[in-house]
Amino acid sequence: MTTPISGKGAIVVIDYGMGNLRSVWQALVRVAGSRTVLVSADPAVVESAERVVFPGQGAMPDCMREIEARGLRSAVLNAARTKPFLGICIGQQMLFEHSEEGNVPGLGVFKGDVRRFPADKMNDDAGNKLKVPHMGWNEVRQVLKHPLWNGITDGSRFYFVHSYHVDPADKTCVVGTTDYGLPFTSAVARDNIFAIQCHPEKSAAAGLAMLANFVGWQP
Repeated sequence: MTTPISGKGAIVVIDYGMGNLRSVWQALVRVAGSRTVLVSADPAVVESAERVVFPGQGAMPDCMREIEARGLRSAVLNAARTKPFLGICIGQQMLFEHSEEGNVPGLGVFKGDVRRFPADKMNDDAGNKLKVPHMGWNEVRQVLKHPLWNGITDGSRFYFVHSYHVDPADKTCVVGTTDYGLPFTSAVARDNIFAIQCHPEKSAAAGLAMLANFVGWQP
């Protein structure tokens, strides 16, 4: 990973100081062919990118604070309006209006909230208590067709690590769901945006297929 001065023609992974960006970068490099993949905290590099990946791990209040502190808010919102845009984990949650985690506002790209898994519903089919955070492999059901699902079998397993999930106000944006105590929205899409709660960079063949689809996606 280098420090670029321009993202022109590149796939840019936004660095706002939260999460292991190297694994995202490495997975993208693996599927990107001759395309350049950069990691950058520079708003100008994000603005000039061909396509943008918005990943993250950690707590929503910390992530939102870092986005603001690094002057990235405008660049992220512009990318979400104008470029092929992939949100991963917290990068999905921050696209919504509000989070119960820390009672903080998000970026408001999608209407709706980010909610904690309710303790009273965290039981499997046999009545056993489920742990929060939801951590490990789980199935994603493809409720709507989308180019990023191409070549990925419905019900494929992806890797999750989270205690909160998005709850869109407009259910027409929901393209994937997962069961963990209750069915929750695990993937949303609209126009040039696709965002998913799991970590495709840690999800073996299915995750690499999704990232490859993103690299070639022309919304």
